[in-house]
Order: sequence, then C-alpha cells, then structure tokens
Amino acid sequence: MSEQQAPVLVGIVDDHESVLLGIRAACIEAGYEVVGTGATMDALLLALAGRRVGVIVMDLSLGDGSRITDNVLRARAAGAAVLVHSIADRAASIREALAAGAAGVIPKTSAMAVVMAAIASVARGDVLNNLEWASAIDADQEFAKAQLGPREQHVLHLYASGLPLKAVAAQLGIAPSTAREYLDRVRAKYVEVGRPAPTKVDLLRRAVEDGILAIDDVSNVGR
Repeated sequence: MSEQQAPVLVGIVDDHESVLLGIRAACIEAGYEVVGTGATMDALLLALAGRRVGVIVMDLSLGDGSRITDNVLRARAAGAAVLVHSIADRAASIREALAAGAAGVIPKTSAMAVVMAAIASVARGDVLNNLEWASAIDADQEFAKAQLGPREQHVLHLYASGLPLKAVAAQLGIAPSTAREYLDRVRAKYVEVGRPAPTKVDLLRRAVEDGILAIDDVSNVGR
C-alpha cells in the first residue's frame, strides 16, 4: 500500500470466532487496519471507542438476536460503509440489509481474496454489484419497486450514473427546476415503498436494485 494512500479502516462483527479471526488475519495481510472486532454490534462499537472506521463487515444474524436493519443503521451512523458477509440464502434479511443502506453482500463461501476485494471496493464508496444482491431481490416477492414513470426513470438513470442535475436537464431538453421536480418525485416514491434514497449514492443503489441502471454505466457518483 502506498504511503500516500490512506489505509482501509475495518471493523468486523461476527459471532463465529473462527470466521472473525480469519477475516481479521486476511485484512491485516492485505494491508488494511483492523480498528475493532466484536461478536455483536454493541461489542464492536465498544471496541472502536469512537475511533474512525471506513468499512464494517458484518454477519446477517448474530447470537444476541439483534436485527440486521438496526445493525446496519448503527454502523452507518458510526460513519462506516457496510459489507454483509453471510450465507446468501436468506433473501428477506439480505433485502433488509440493502434497504437499510448496506453497500453489498458477499457470501461466506467466497474466497478470502474476493472478500478483501469487496472490502476495498466498498471502502472506495462503490456499490458492490454481485449475484447475491440480484438473486436476493429476485427471490423476495416483498421487495417493492417504486412505480416510476418513463421520464422519472430517465432522470434517475442519468443522475445516478454520475451526471450533474444541470447536465441531466440539458440532455433531456428540460429546465433544471423541472429535472429537480422529477428527482423529488423519485425520492418520494422510494420513501413510499420503504426504501428511502436521500443521497446520490442511495439513488444509485435503488437504480441498480430496480434494473434502471447497470453498474457498468456508472461514471463518478459523489455522496
């Protein structure tokens, strides 16, 4: 890792000690800095003691019975991106994690090199695009897609792919204020189906989840 490059700061939550220690060892070998670990979210936050963390790797279900939604929200409140590392056959729980703002899902069957690459991707602020994400959404009939009109989809597609709002308006031949109105409607519709998207990265995530935008179409999306 370059001396000029800031280290990837990682926290790990897993109630299986062998898994936790394995990820910790792999992170250290990859040059990441592990700033805290724990068998529960409470334990991790206590171990962090207010220190900055960039990515929190967490299991879907923990022995303390905590909800994945609450754990993801607490991790994001601590300033971290969330990578779910778990058995990828629990569609409802995966959907909950993604809806709460997890950046992606990586199965425990993945090679450790794949997990490390996913951590690096999430640390850069990227939305992790993988089959576990797509299959979890497709398998869960309760995953509610926002009913967006054609123009709303066009605005979302262009904006989420990285264009500034003025450029979106220019490309569609509408006023910036009109483009803003469409974007406000998009956000309101996602709130209605329980999938709020307050930031541009959240909108990117929703667009990918709903098939409006392919991850390959993304240029540069800021938070």
